[in-house]
Amino acid sequence: MSTTQSERLRELLEPLVASQGLDLEEITVDSVGRRRVLSVVVDSDTGADLDRIADVSRVLSAKLDETDAMGEGEYTLEVGTPGAERALTEHRHYVRATGRLVRFQLGAGGELVARILTVDDDGLDVEVPGVKGRKATARRLAFGDVDKARVQVEFNRKDGSADHSDSNEKEEEA
Repeated sequence: MSTTQSERLRELLEPLVASQGLDLEEITVDSVGRRRVLSVVVDSDTGADLDRIADVSRVLSAKLDETDAMGEGEYTLEVGTPGAERALTEHRHYVRATGRLVRFQLGAGGELVARILTVDDDGLDVEVPGVKGRKATARRLAFGDVDKARVQVEFNRKDGSADHSDSNEKEEEA
């Protein structure tokens, strides 16, 4: 997908996604045989349930049908959430991941798995789980020290809650 098409799609779709109370996280166009698939990833601070995904999908589909943004050929529109193991690339992603276990790739080398406790403009406070009976330790990470960060799926958290918050729901329309 050309940068021009990506920018054009973002300019067209972002206000519509925002009008539904969601953030536009990602847009991709892939070819599958003769058809094209337009994937739109949305999210919000409160998450996006299936009803919200369906609503934004209808709005985007109607707008795309009235424009030539996707050209004349057939395409499939898929609207979904980032999924359970989302990459954290924006400040708002870290805020939304507060309380979650995250795998950090650090700029100085090495890897750290820790739970995000708080996030501010300069970085985040994390809790590194204890190993072999040791107590958890607190640590401060500056955003500049983090090369990559990805939320980890937890099925058996100590507090008893299971990680079912993101199920990567999709609503398809053409």
